[in-house]
Amino acid sequence: MPRQFRLPLTVPPRWDRESFASSPTNAEALEGLDAWPAWPDGRLALVGPAGTGKTHLARDWARRTSAVVVEAASTGHGPLDLAALRGRPLLVEDADRRAEGDLVDDETLFHLINMAGVDGGSLLLTGRLAPVAWDAGVPDLRSRLNALTVARIAEPDDVVLEAVLRRGFEAAGIRPAADLYPYLMARLPRSAPAALAAVSALDEASIQQGREVNKALALAVLDFGGAEDEED
Repeated sequence: MPRQFRLPLTVPPRWDRESFASSPTNAEALEGLDAWPAWPDGRLALVGPAGTGKTHLARDWARRTSAVVVEAASTGHGPLDLAALRGRPLLVEDADRRAEGDLVDDETLFHLINMAGVDGGSLLLTGRLAPVAWDAGVPDLRSRLNALTVARIAEPDDVVLEAVLRRGFEAAGIRPAADLYPYLMARLPRSAPAALAAVSALDEASIQQGREVNKALALAVLDFGGAEDEED
């Protein structure tokens, strides 16, 4: 059989609430975001493991509030214009990884936190860990981080994991057999990165081998780490 190549497809990410998979694992985050603009001191930290939907929810909030979005781990930018941000909603993504970028140092984050709640401004910070675990070289910043209100997202349950798999296959232009979803969910680690890695591996194998994406391909390609490895 000649090798098959799937046409490259680019599906733009959707950050709207309607496409987000709500479950008990993210109920606290949804409740916290929906409490805006009544956040204590105008501040909220949205935290949780990688791939659990922090960016999705944060960007949806930013869209709804017309917030300025700052990616703290990005590089190649000049310093933030703090005066221009006063009184505006602001999202700082990956605030716990700010040392990797050049936009938000400790002094800048200290000022952003102090600005929240003033003249109608508000601040949403995202990170993988709670702010009490973030590095802070400025003593006054440490106290501000410790006092932040936190909304947490837990590791995904079946509802979220299936949604991650479906979005991953959709982005890759794949329509897998319906019974592949329960098969994968029963065997994969309970994490969004693991689900997306499985989608990527199946996509690559499907192209290279000219096979449909189904349980047989998953059995041949994926390492389920000791989980049941026979088709059922």
